[in-house]
Amino acid sequence: MEGKNSQLQQRKDDALPRGTGNLCQWYVEHAENATLRDGEGNSWIDFAGGIAVLNTGHRHPRIVQAIADQLEKFTHTAFQVTPYESYVALAERLNRVVPISVKAKTAFFSTGAEAVENAVKVARAATRRHGIITFGNAFHGRTFMTMAMTGKVAPYKRDFGPMPASVWHARYPNSVTGISVDDALASLQDIFVQDIAPQDVAAIVLEPIQGEGGFHVAPPEFFNRLRSLADEHGILLIADEVQTGFARTGKLFAMDHYTVKPDLITMAKSLAGGMPLSAVSGRAEIMDAPGPGGLGGTYAGNPLAIAAAHAVLDVIADEKLCERAQQLGAQLTDFLHSARSQYSSITDIRGLGSMIAVEFASAQTAQTIQQHAMARGLLLLTCGPQGNVIRFLYPLTIPDAQFGQALEILSSVLSQHADS
Repeated sequence: MEGKNSQLQQRKDDALPRGTGNLCQWYVEHAENATLRDGEGNSWIDFAGGIAVLNTGHRHPRIVQAIADQLEKFTHTAFQVTPYESYVALAERLNRVVPISVKAKTAFFSTGAEAVENAVKVARAATRRHGIITFGNAFHGRTFMTMAMTGKVAPYKRDFGPMPASVWHARYPNSVTGISVDDALASLQDIFVQDIAPQDVAAIVLEPIQGEGGFHVAPPEFFNRLRSLADEHGILLIADEVQTGFARTGKLFAMDHYTVKPDLITMAKSLAGGMPLSAVSGRAEIMDAPGPGGLGGTYAGNPLAIAAAHAVLDVIADEKLCERAQQLGAQLTDFLHSARSQYSSITDIRGLGSMIAVEFASAQTAQTIQQHAMARGLLLLTCGPQGNVIRFLYPLTIPDAQFGQALEILSSVLSQHADS
């Protein structure tokens, strides 16, 4: 008799367009902390975290309780129609902790792409300029503006026609491919000479650690010189921390690792522990540039998601998840360096805190390891322009014993398939 997962896969193929692709051929029915279970009695250790959404794990009791408590009050009013105190209070909390050097203000939205789009709107309103510079291999979203900003064609831009104008891509520093800080900055100067004058550029937008691009970490020197370049030309610097935020890198934000501060910062993913919520924070005078009604959205700052985000911030602080990210990341990095000494297919290990990636010589090797790990009960994600990088996005709340079990699975899979 055909299994439940196979039946669901057939229904999915019949009901959904092929553009909504899936990694897994099984369907989750229950999740708890770092464990996923399907309807056939199988379970997996979750090292994907809903693509960096679950730093506090699946269904953290304090987050579940916060949502339940809010359900007893109201589920939606549209903040721009009937506001509520919890939205204001969360903005106040973020304003105190975001890596902005002066007084900050915050607005809420629903998705990471919305946050990035609204950061662009704010930057254009504040500077009265139109140009946006992002970087090769960046990922900023799937809406049209964020597709234009994303530095990868397939599968994000392919087939979707002309992208919005006034977006240019510089080179991101990458020691693996030999792109130095000087090379990256020279590419910006090329844009200024060949494509758009710096006085027409509203903002430079970058991920402190590229997510889909392969977990490449921006060198501190790059940020220092980029900040100076932006200040010289009156360009705003926007840090896209949709994937890097909320303790993943061992600090609340990846920008906390750097001495320079951005003018605006975007957040989403682990902000609300699985609930759809995003945010843009920035220097108060910049955030005030759009007029009333220029920012918002029907579901932006949904009360249930806001309640979840308050609980997330409490959990991060009370359970010391920044320190936990450093501890788990150090353990994983030690494991990977040991593996690298054994397997020639491992070409690089990089990241900060628990935002760690291992690069292989080929995409085939990475995908083979991913597939065999899944068969053994460990869910992993790949990334990188060639798909030859495995990234690790486990919940920071994962128990030590389960984390050790995951590394044992990975060790076994590497021993069989890393150099095959």
